[in-house]
Amino acid sequence: MYGVSGTGSVVGEEWGARAARSRALAVLRVRGRALGLAVLPAAVAVVLYAGGVTGHFTGPGWDAARWVVTVLAVLTLLAATAVGLVVARARPAATPTVELAETAAPDLYRLVRDLADRLDVPAPSAIALTPDCDSWLEDRTHRAHRAHLGPQPAVGGAGDGAPVLVIGSPFLWWMRVGELRAVLAPVVAGTGPAAHPDIAAARRFVRGLDAAVAVPGTPGLDPLRRLGAHGVGQVARVLLRACRGHAAEMERGVAAAGSERAQAVDYGVRIVAQEQVGLAYAGWDRLLTRVALPAWRMGRWPAKLDAGVVSALTELSRRDRLADGFSSRLGERPACDLLEEPGAVDEATSLLAARLFHGGPAEPGPDWSPVEWSQYPEEVVDRKWRTDAARLHQVLDGLGLSGSAAGRDAAADDGPTLTRVIAHLALARPAGPGAVPLDVEDRDGAADPADTDTGIGTGEDLPLPAAHQDDEAHPEADDEAHTDGEVLGEADDEDPVNPAAEALAGALSALLAREEAAREARVAAATALTTAAASDSPDKTDRGEKADRADRSGGASPVVVSGPDGPLPLFPLQPPRSGRDLLADHVTAMVCCAAVDTAEAAPGLDWLDGPALLVGGERAVDLGPRVLALVEDGDPEPLRAWLARTGVRPEKPVRLV
Repeated sequence: MYGVSGTGSVVGEEWGARAARSRALAVLRVRGRALGLAVLPAAVAVVLYAGGVTGHFTGPGWDAARWVVTVLAVLTLLAATAVGLVVARARPAATPTVELAETAAPDLYRLVRDLADRLDVPAPSAIALTPDCDSWLEDRTHRAHRAHLGPQPAVGGAGDGAPVLVIGSPFLWWMRVGELRAVLAPVVAGTGPAAHPDIAAARRFVRGLDAAVAVPGTPGLDPLRRLGAHGVGQVARVLLRACRGHAAEMERGVAAAGSERAQAVDYGVRIVAQEQVGLAYAGWDRLLTRVALPAWRMGRWPAKLDAGVVSALTELSRRDRLADGFSSRLGERPACDLLEEPGAVDEATSLLAARLFHGGPAEPGPDWSPVEWSQYPEEVVDRKWRTDAARLHQVLDGLGLSGSAAGRDAAADDGPTLTRVIAHLALARPAGPGAVPLDVEDRDGAADPADTDTGIGTGEDLPLPAAHQDDEAHPEADDEAHTDGEVLGEADDEDPVNPAAEALAGALSALLAREEAAREARVAAATALTTAAASDSPDKTDRGEKADRADRSGGASPVVVSGPDGPLPLFPLQPPRSGRDLLADHVTAMVCCAAVDTAEAAPGLDWLDGPALLVGGERAVDLGPRVLALVEDGDPEPLRAWLARTGVRPEKPVRLV
């Protein structure tokens, strides 16, 4: 009864807002106590001087006390002023986003404006997109943000003090218009509590402290300024620790108030839309790690990632019976129709995703060009396989040249064939007493994320055996294992080692580490050139050109998405992989090259698993275990049986990049 009438919702909203305000006051009390502690020596000095004037505190002792307290008060006030200036002027962290002008998305701005009116809250000051499955409000009222991003358009006449609404770009392509409105309702409702003076002041104080903690790491500081920055950072860290709990509870109260207020808007649709949020997150994660990451590592970036997530989720709904009915929603109007140029916005967010998750350049270039989904099999998959195969044979050449003359002659006769790889890995012992593996000692620590995933079931989803996980995570355990012969013998029985594979994996890891270091150096140089060119151009002209480009494309200029993050990705998608996984990927790539060149096979794209080998129009899903048997156990028979069944001729040379 009360829930139907809305009384419970009003009570919950009032409780959340009241809790948020009380916690905001607690944060401000921490600031007040810090300020009081800073002026305390000055207050004591005033009392001492007043006592001296009135004749109560006289004598040499009181004079000395006045001088000591005065010096302490001056030093304390100077330090407090320095801390206050740094906290006030430090630039808070801002999420790299693609800014949307109202001319680029008038229907989306109208939807948000109507939603704010229904919720009776201030409208956000602007709308931005992020390549992530999340949405939030972000305060960009700091003058550093305004100078960096330029003037922000208002959604519905809101002033500059209103926060910016950041929307996950996959939501626009996968969700329908009604679902997007329901998902954004609790987020937009948060602008109401954000407009409260106490909550706004508490948030500014916490953001300033958080930014001040990072000031000592600012590049370009001289030793004296860096020393002072470390002192300010320590003070800011103490204050941040004192108000951290209150700030967290304040944000929970704001979220509770917004959620309760949003129940009056499309509550039933919001329950269904939350299911789509989880589904979109799963599809987006698979698309990035399995499909986009191999292309990024090849120097190409898919220009339509958001459109790709629709294909990935449609494929998921076809495979998974739990997702039945999700594809039927595709007949409704998608939220991306709220954009004037969805393709241009998708391209801008796709480039930003590559910047955030892979560390790619902020602008396209000769070594960083977009790729369409129709070109993905030929431009990415086939090229990736042949690059990996060439790298594998390059390492084999290095191992053969360091061996005997017979090994060199065999390498020269075989050429880039699959038979050469199988013969090398099928050996039960090293190639010879003179074979010296390249950087074998680095095979554990040099596993590099620069390698690409095959996506053909090479075992990348299978965890390593516990013994190998322990060996890689705790190298010091090797010494303990050697002291116990029985334990070592059991480990050898359970997990036989292929010496040839170990040497080859170590050499591959070292070579990939060098290639990745060279790539990062190129990206860093390109970033430095872009930053220098931006700083040399006049501010007004440059900002006008950026605004024009943003209006035309619906996205922001590269300066908006690039920041002090440098050439490394802010959110790396995968941890470094072991040498064994890298070797399995390279051997699989060699098998795929041989299948494409000598049999009826072709490169393909699987929306959920990335690069795929198509044999007779069907995806080859049984190749991975056979490659692992060769790499781990040195057993070539399962792979040879698969090659004979599919008509692949391993003795024929393959075409390399």
